[in-house]
Amino acid sequence: MLDICLLGTGGMMPLPRRWLTSLMLRYNGKSILIDCGEGTQLAIKEQGWSFNPIDVICFTHYHADHISGLPGLLLTMGNADRTEPVTMIGPKGLSRVVSSLRVIAPELPFDINFIELTENEQTIEICGLVIEAFKVNHNVLCYGYSVKLNRQGRFMVEKAEENNIPKQYWSKLQKGEEIQYEGRILTPDMVLGEERKGLHIVYCTDTRPMPIIASKGVGSDLMILEGMYGEPDKIKKAKEYKHMTFYEAAELAREADTKQMWLTHYSPSLIRPEEYLEEVRNIFPRTIVAKDGRSIVLNFEED
Repeated sequence: MLDICLLGTGGMMPLPRRWLTSLMLRYNGKSILIDCGEGTQLAIKEQGWSFNPIDVICFTHYHADHISGLPGLLLTMGNADRTEPVTMIGPKGLSRVVSSLRVIAPELPFDINFIELTENEQTIEICGLVIEAFKVNHNVLCYGYSVKLNRQGRFMVEKAEENNIPKQYWSKLQKGEEIQYEGRILTPDMVLGEERKGLHIVYCTDTRPMPIIASKGVGSDLMILEGMYGEPDKIKKAKEYKHMTFYEAAELAREADTKQMWLTHYSPSLIRPEEYLEEVRNIFPRTIVAKDGRSIVLNFEED
């Protein structure tokens, strides 16, 4: 099970009823945040979720509307008596940028570990999730994120017995442990069947359309894509500032054949994004014009 909440859907600046874009994922008692614009901690509070379990914070890029909420969030986490380290993932320069922001949040009761992205595509396994970062096309260095929750194969009694695995080790092997036993190394694949279909989401804002966005979304349960502009006549502006329109995002979702696509990161001038939904659904019917706080619980498919 993967619990997902799009905390805010605004781009550039927060509005009275629209926080800046940020996504929060919860799995197995841990939380992952992607982007942290101004007001993110208020959006978390409105959702009724907790700050303390945030173990990983990913950043797409370092424009203020994606990171300016970080100092306040860190202070709030520190005041909640958090002591476990927090891991931050982002483009090159992450440590320098966060250190600069921490001038106003200098003392924290926990350490921060940095993973700076240096490749066009980079994979990090953390908190039981596989995070794939991929470079996109914005006017500063920017990444999208694919997040996967893999699912191991079913436990197979007959396979365990064929491999002469003592019963006292079945549970540990099922949990992914390796065991040394009488000169042998017992591995999980000795008791498990083929890996089953897991869960997969893609989050991508601040970019022009790119083939890699669609390819990362193939087979996904959810794509959350930037729709900076809904007005058809804003395509020139989207190209100039390297953003996407609703229709370009829908084309990518159609190419990926994702189960559903949420639009986000709206321009402050876009007051009623839902007005353009019908036209967008002509391209990709499973489009949702998301609002702040939109949530979904993704569950594994039944066997």
